[in-house]
Amino acid sequence: MGYGPLNSTRRQATLQRKRKEYLDWRTQTFGRGEDALDRQLWHQIRIDVPRTQPGCAEFHEERLQRSLERVLYCWAARHPASGYVQGINDLVTTFYRVFMQEGPSVDFEVVEADSFWCLTKLLDGIQDNYTHAQPGIQRQIVRMKELVARIDRDLAAHLDAHGVEFIQFAFRWMNCLLMRELSLDCVVRVWDTYLAEGGGAQGFSAFHTYVCAAFLLRWSRELRAMDFQEIMVFLQRPPTAAWTDRDVELLLSEAYVIKCLYDGSPSHLR
Repeated sequence: MGYGPLNSTRRQATLQRKRKEYLDWRTQTFGRGEDALDRQLWHQIRIDVPRTQPGCAEFHEERLQRSLERVLYCWAARHPASGYVQGINDLVTTFYRVFMQEGPSVDFEVVEADSFWCLTKLLDGIQDNYTHAQPGIQRQIVRMKELVARIDRDLAAHLDAHGVEFIQFAFRWMNCLLMRELSLDCVVRVWDTYLAEGGGAQGFSAFHTYVCAAFLLRWSRELRAMDFQEIMVFLQRPPTAAWTDRDVELLLSEAYVIKCLYDGSPSHLR
């Protein structure tokens, strides 16, 4: 994520300094008690955290939920231009999953601090996804619709004929980076590729748009046999529960082909 320096001789000192910076900020933020917090922001975070990763028992442990609340509040307090947006609670869990797999002796304070800084690095690269009106997401949805129309005209025509707007299903795909459609382990695999594609706007925005297009096109035959209600139900809960790395790698390969064919092509249809 670019949080730890590439120079290994500076890495440990940098991590220690950044971890202390977060813990100091956390102490300053919460040291005066919950009454001193932004009530609206804190209320929304406390509502969303229990809903986070409903299929993963580890994220419903008391200690971990309190940790997620602190990270989300501290991030939002430091970034008032965007503030907290629903969906950010999903994104941070990917970092917790990776760091908590380092072994039974893992330092939970370190996990929390590192997750905070990695979340910060992630959102710094796609900040316009979470500012007012979320223009970054709006652009991604327009681009995805254009791609689908060029690649699979029959599917695009079917969706249009049944009044299905891309924003009705693709907004969540962009806002949460498909985290509600794929298992957390599959998401870790997807993010690995996003980082290889350059991270930030290149991986988590541009390449993610190709992944979402490939994800929709994967179900083209099934979707073309459905009406509006069936399409919306299907896309809200696609059959990915049993997906493995093999399925994800196929999806990423299809997305890469789309990128190679259409990257840099005009963003409007002629």
